[in-house]
Formats: sequence, structure tokens, C-alpha cells
Amino acid sequence: MKHIFIIDDDMDMCQLLSNFLNRKGFKTAFATSGKKGLEAVKENNYDLVLCDFRLGDMDGKEVLQQIKTIDPAMPVIILTGYSDVKMAVEVMRMGAYDYITKPLVPEEIIKMINKALDEDTQTSPAAAANGKADSKKDKDIASDDDIMIGKDKYTQQMYKDIQVVAPTDYSIIIYGESGTGKEVIAKMIHQNSKRKNKPFLAVDCGTISRELAASELFGHVKGSFTGAFADKVGFFEAANGGTIFLDEIANLPLDVQIVLLRVIQERKFKKVGDSRDIETDVRIIVASNENLQDAYKAGKFREDLYHRFNEFSISIPPLRKRKDDIVPFAHFFLEKTSNELGKTFDGFEDEVLQLFLNYDWPGNLREFRNVIRRASLLSSSGKINSNVLAWEIIGSLPSVAEPTTVSANGEEAAETTGTTSDEPVFDLKNAASDAEYKTILHALKQVKFNKVKAAKLLNIDRKTLYNKLKNYEL
Repeated sequence: MKHIFIIDDDMDMCQLLSNFLNRKGFKTAFATSGKKGLEAVKENNYDLVLCDFRLGDMDGKEVLQQIKTIDPAMPVIILTGYSDVKMAVEVMRMGAYDYITKPLVPEEIIKMINKALDEDTQTSPAAAANGKADSKKDKDIASDDDIMIGKDKYTQQMYKDIQVVAPTDYSIIIYGESGTGKEVIAKMIHQNSKRKNKPFLAVDCGTISRELAASELFGHVKGSFTGAFADKVGFFEAANGGTIFLDEIANLPLDVQIVLLRVIQERKFKKVGDSRDIETDVRIIVASNENLQDAYKAGKFREDLYHRFNEFSISIPPLRKRKDDIVPFAHFFLEKTSNELGKTFDGFEDEVLQLFLNYDWPGNLREFRNVIRRASLLSSSGKINSNVLAWEIIGSLPSVAEPTTVSANGEEAAETTGTTSDEPVFDLKNAASDAEYKTILHALKQVKFNKVKAAKLLNIDRKTLYNKLKNYEL
């Protein structure tokens, strides 16, 4: 029989919890002060501690710290009537297994206690966030084959914060440079929340026309404006019950920000041109590559809306500050690209990995993946070497190769230019064109000149590919 110890300065709460847990098959004891609780933990072998955060003689952080000194392996669950996620992050960083907010839900308590005590098959959230979980647990956290859990200390701290806030309904601001994976993080939060079986919709506010922003987000009724030929379901209606991710939120016009404020406050909105209220239950995650505090001080963003969103914030470090993530991500992207191309590689030459570590990655993970895709496309087999890397990674500009033509069977044939100079040609425009030409050609040959597949492989739309083929006379 598992022995659970309760520390709470409310005698009634101690009695209620004790009686409830006894009925569920646990043995219990309790103390009504932090000091008495610590003395009992020193003298007895408990399996788990439930500790209130607000005690009369000390707070839960101090009790937790001392319990971990007495028995580092002791699982401690913090109880709090103050639904303060930032506090929860702090106590979990200190080693708490998890936290529960009051009023307590019996099923939630039992579920968490059983999870914490099931040491043989479960790894605590704190351990997982500190990088101590096994690879299966890492995959469970991500819940998506397209997501990789990084190993860098900054990344691990970020994932720890995600684990704490994901199960709540808090609104979240995600900060990060372009290409750092803000949408990936938002999706990860959704997949680890109680809304995971409901829709997840990602909206790039930077690409929405300012005139149509309200219609896109909230929908419209037929005839509400010129061009409204039918009723339209907006993103908020489509995401009902789930999560909506608004990227580049600062780009929304101020009049739409006012409507968004009402959605958060009242959980309802009106379609454009309609007088009826539509109720909505949506968790909102927003992202910005600029500081929203600076944006509202400059008059570009509503301050009240900022405070509504800022219940919790997550900052994604740029890749240049996450050196320990570079090699794992290189192999992760290579595996993904190998599957796309149907090719097999033996990894990277040591020189290539060193070049990756030395590079600054201004485009972050998005740039990194594109670099791997290009290198994989240009490589035949074996290990990826530096010959197929973009010149930005190598650190020197390429000389312009002699123009080539393509024969009917797709083979390249060099044309004689008549120049015999050995001087390198520093013509950046031609160098870029030549690299693009070769990349397109290799893509076409890889997919046997299927333009639809080539466009997908090159990560461009078909119209763009057709225009480039015309320009290069392919």
C-alpha cells in the first residue's frame, strides 16, 4: 500500500484529502505546517508528498527545496489556490513532479498520483524536461513525426515551460526570429493539451489583406460587402473547441484588434454583416518576431489586448545560440529528406558538421532544412560532403561555371565561352542564377522531369517553376 503525506495548513483540507485517498486504497498522514511536515518526511518513508504552496510558516518552494535535500527522488505535487503558471514553472524547475490548482478535482488528483507513483513506466515531466527522458518519452511529448526535441540547455528549458503551460487554457505569446519554428511550438502545445483532438488552425496575419482581416478571422454573411457572394466560415468558428495560432499578430489592423479583444473577454463574436452572436471556445496562441510591448508603446498594438494575450510567454532561442541542437537537427533533416527523395545516405563528413557548427544560421531552422534538402538533392550516395553545400555555408563565393545546355535525354553539355582567364568571377547575380539553374535541373532529373513533383521537391509552386523553366529555356 502506497503511503502519501499531505502538508496543508488547512486542517479541513488535510482531513478531506486523507479520507478521500484512504477510500482509494492509499495510506495517508498529514501535517498542518511546513516545519512539522519536514520533520515527518525525515522520520518516515513516504511514497509521495502533496504540499500546499501557501503555508503559514513557509511557502511551498522552501518545503520542496528541503524535501529534495532529504530525498531527491521523492515525488512532490504542489497544491495551490493561486492559478499562477509562472509559479508552477518555478517549482517544477526546482524538482516538483507537477502541480494542481484548487478547487481540487478528485479524478485529477488520483490520475496525477498514479502517474507519479508508476515509476517503472512513466518519467516525470520534470525529468523529461531536463533531458532525462528516453527517446520514446521525447516522441510522446512531441506527438508528431515532424517535430524533434532538441538537446540544448536553452531548448530543454523551453520544452519544460511548454509541458507546464500546455495542459492549461492560458493564452500564450511566442517570441522568436523568423524560421525558429513558432508554429511548430504552437502545435506542440496544442498536442499536449486537453484540446488535442479538436482543430488546430494556424493563421499568418502578415499575409491577410487588412481589408479582409475581419472576414478571414470571423467570417461574413452573403451580401455583407462587394464580393461576398456566399456565407463564409471564419477561422475562429472553424477552430471551435480547439486552438488557433495567430502568427505575426502585430500586423492585424487596430479595428480588428478591438473585435479580437471582445472574443477573448466574452467568448463570442459577430460575423461581418451579421447581428447575431456566435459563441466560441478557442484557445489563442499568438506569435511575433517583434516585442509586443514596444509595438503597443509605438501605437501599433492595443495595450489591453497585449495584456490579455500575455498570460504566459515563450521565447524560442535562435539556432546560433543552440549549438548542441545543430548536429541532431542535421541528422533529423537528412532522414526526412532521404525519405522524400528515396535516397540513402551515411550521414555527414566531419568537415560538413564543423561548417554547420561555425555558421551563424540567420534563417534558423527553416534555412537549415533547406540547406540539407539542397545538399541531399545534389549528392548521389554515401556521406554528404562540402562540395554540395551552398556557398554561404562554406564561407566563400563560387566562381560562375560555364553555361550548360541540356540534351534531349536530360544530360548536361558544357558550352565553350571562349575565355581562358583563371581569375575567379565575382558576379553574385550570375552565381546565384547558376546555382538555381543547377538545382532545378537536378530536381527535374531526380523526378524524371515530372514538373509537379519537381515543384514540390523544390518547395515552390508550379507557376513559379514554369516561369523559371521558361527563363532558363529548359
